Amino acid sequence: MQVSFTPAEIAAIAQPKSTRGATTATICGIAALSDAAPGDLSFLGNPKYKTTVAATRASLVLLPVDYAGEPLPDQLFLFVENPSVALARICARIEQALWPKPAPGIHPTASVAPGARLAASATVGPLCVVEAGAVIGERAHLQAQVFVGREARMGDDCWLMPGTVLAAECVLGARVRLQPGAVVGSDGFGYEFTAGRHEKVPQLGTVEIGDDVEIGANSTIDRARFSRTVVGEGTKIDNLVQIGHNVVIGRHCLLCAQVGISGSTTLADFVVLGGKAGIAGHLAIGQGAKVGGGAAVTSDVPAGAFVNGNPAIPLQLERRLVILHQRLPELFKRVGALETRLG
Repeated sequence: MQVSFTPAEIAAIAQPKSTRGATTATICGIAALSDAAPGDLSFLGNPKYKTTVAATRASLVLLPVDYAGEPLPDQLFLFVENPSVALARICARIEQALWPKPAPGIHPTASVAPGARLAASATVGPLCVVEAGAVIGERAHLQAQVFVGREARMGDDCWLMPGTVLAAECVLGARVRLQPGAVVGSDGFGYEFTAGRHEKVPQLGTVEIGDDVEIGANSTIDRARFSRTVVGEGTKIDNLVQIGHNVVIGRHCLLCAQVGISGSTTLADFVVLGGKAGIAGHLAIGQGAKVGGGAAVTSDVPAGAFVNGNPAIPLQLERRLVILHQRLPELFKRVGALETRLG
């Protein structure tokens, strides 16, 4: 890192419930408890590492409020409700210092069509394309080679990283972040087999992304066949995720890497999909449901359920079946021995 913070500045961001010890060190780095050196900030985010706190050389440590140990000389403990959240807020401040947004304006190599409406505080970077009728909100930042289609709209404080696409008539709420290569509004995968060939079904709908959504690198969200594909407020989408046409995703869901959701499926609020989970089309996933990594969901999932496996079934049943599956060789051996004894 090329930034530095005083302990007082770190405390002002973390807002600790209490403190223990003191340090005069300038904080210039972040490191794991076992790797930290003087001048580093560290944290206890997982209880399994609790025993390493006493030996850490970090100058400043974020700790849960129930930690009982004492700091070393020239070491400061900050006690917070959630050390991981506190660290994330500190990292957000560091991010702002490391990668400040350039001054508002349009780069000379960008192409902005007449009739596009850009807030004066927005930044349009090199080789970006903004088509006619597009609306770009206050302090929005288009880094480089970003494409914003005809009549597309984005709210305030959006951040579109290099190579992202917001296709025609699609909408981003406020504070949406698109990681490199993300595509919002690609055509839905719709074809009808007729007269011996696959005939394309026009995809005439849009995509609407709520406030505070993040979409990971090379993830794709298809526009609806008609009406809307929707991603609700606060939902976070990892890299390499595919969301089909007319899917509706609720608020504050988590979709891990390589998830695939087929068309017209609905996710309620607070759903979590593990990496590589596949969801068939026209299903309903209830509020707070969890789907394990690599699971194949072929039927509706009730609210609050945790399913896993292929096909996905309740987690506890799936775990039992995995154990029984491992015992099948022994079982066949025993059955073979019984058949031999019984002739």
